[in-house]
Amino acid sequence: MEKKSLIYVAGHTGLVGSALVRVLRQKGYERILSRTREELDLTVQKDVEVFFQREKPDYVFICAGKTGGISANTNYPGEFIYRNAAIAVNLIFFSHLYNVKKLIYLGCSCMYPKFTPQPVKEEYLLAGAIEPTNRPYAVAKILGVELCLSYNRQYKTHFIPVIAGNIYGPGFSCHGEDAHVIPALIRKMNDAGKKKADKVSVWGSGKPERDFIYVDDIADAAVFLMENRTGCEIINVGTGRGVSIARLASDIKSITGFKGEIIYDKSKPDGIPSRVLDVTKLTKLGWKHSVGIERGLKLTWEWFKEKHGGC
Repeated sequence: MEKKSLIYVAGHTGLVGSALVRVLRQKGYERILSRTREELDLTVQKDVEVFFQREKPDYVFICAGKTGGISANTNYPGEFIYRNAAIAVNLIFFSHLYNVKKLIYLGCSCMYPKFTPQPVKEEYLLAGAIEPTNRPYAVAKILGVELCLSYNRQYKTHFIPVIAGNIYGPGFSCHGEDAHVIPALIRKMNDAGKKKADKVSVWGSGKPERDFIYVDDIADAAVFLMENRTGCEIINVGTGRGVSIARLASDIKSITGFKGEIIYDKSKPDGIPSRVLDVTKLTKLGWKHSVGIERGLKLTWEWFKEKHGGC
């Protein structure tokens, strides 16, 4: 990318999108296009086409979509599959039609099969059955990846599908079913501490492991790939290290100062048992994460206290 390039960040108000805007500006990119959902509904094809006709962005980052934890995925499968599939189809198609030079499409590690060798290599996608609790979301995101790969083969586009680990950090949603595990635990323990509760309940057994990556790292990696990546196949972005939900809960308990007991509700689903990404390809390109889980949780907690004090 050149500093004068016109760059569209789809989903700029979200966790990753807002971090991407920060990173782009820090690197000297000033011509950044953004639209709120009220200004542009990305599921409406004719509106998306008008946007591309008028603006003609040079580069596109696709971070927009409907996300949430296990509860939200379970309760709203139709919304998850429709919104994410429609956004992928519209943005990728019109990026091709209006000659976008390069595109980053952000996917999630839950797209990989439920039971797969660890760490997870890019070629394991579609090699087995998907975890049922997030299957509609995962199928929609896989559609986006396949669209990128198919357009690359047929039209020689430069659309890069990125599969990220579990993203967390400042800017997260901590409200109800929209919350992922880290914001959900921060909110729970913060609220429990204020009420002087003697326990906090955590879904599942605490045994599953996830590859947690700080949001500024994923944004930095996306910009790095846009600037340096020549190939267009799938690439993992993560830390390559697994953290169990039990350890995560313990660390958040310590950081928030919650004094009570952590209770694991084994009647609730664990989801995918283990998901640690193989980041060999990205490491060979010269990029590595800079924020470890301990520092990342502290930074996230400090942001939470400053912005919310409680949800």
